[in-house]
Amino acid sequence: MDNSKVQEILEKQLLTVAKAVEDKIDEEISAIDRLDSDDMEALRERRLQQMKKMAEKRRSWIALGHGEYSEIPNEKEFFSVVKASERVVCHFYRENWPCKVMDKHLSILAKQHIETRFVKINAEKSLYLAEKLKIVVLPTLALIKNAKVDDYVVGFDELGGKDDFSTEELEERLAKSQVIVYEGESSLNASKSKGKTKSVRQSSYSSDSE
Repeated sequence: MDNSKVQEILEKQLLTVAKAVEDKIDEEISAIDRLDSDDMEALRERRLQQMKKMAEKRRSWIALGHGEYSEIPNEKEFFSVVKASERVVCHFYRENWPCKVMDKHLSILAKQHIETRFVKINAEKSLYLAEKLKIVVLPTLALIKNAKVDDYVVGFDELGGKDDFSTEELEERLAKSQVIVYEGESSLNASKSKGKTKSVRQSSYSSDSE
């Protein structure tokens, strides 16, 4: 058998194998397409249910006062607020410039993070509560989860020590304590937070310690 015949036979065999492989691949692609179609339908259904649940949550949150930054009129109302919402950021304030700076940022975050209740209370009119929670420096943010104070942001120490910090920096600090849901990258304060071991209660910021 000459070389041309051998070459022809080999080519036919290769074509046959290639056709078989191609048919097999087509069959598997079709199977995957069918599977994907079913999976997509199931995913759509799950997603729809998740969206419905989230819509219900949003309605519930808004009914509780989420989505806006509001003032608590008295200590009794404070306990009602923290029991009603899973996550609460409470600003203990007095009428001074540092507290007004904090107000500005919290007003923005309240709209961005509807999952968390943002409130403020006058520390000078809530002496029992301020003493119970050991509030000394103003402003102080009490970060509350499941009706318990989980962490504090005292003064501006953790925000660069000055009043020109950004809303994003405060947002990242709150996210660090998981009192807000935050999917962004916490890069702005990464260098500042590294190596920081000082307790939040040992604030050296002297904005107002009266």
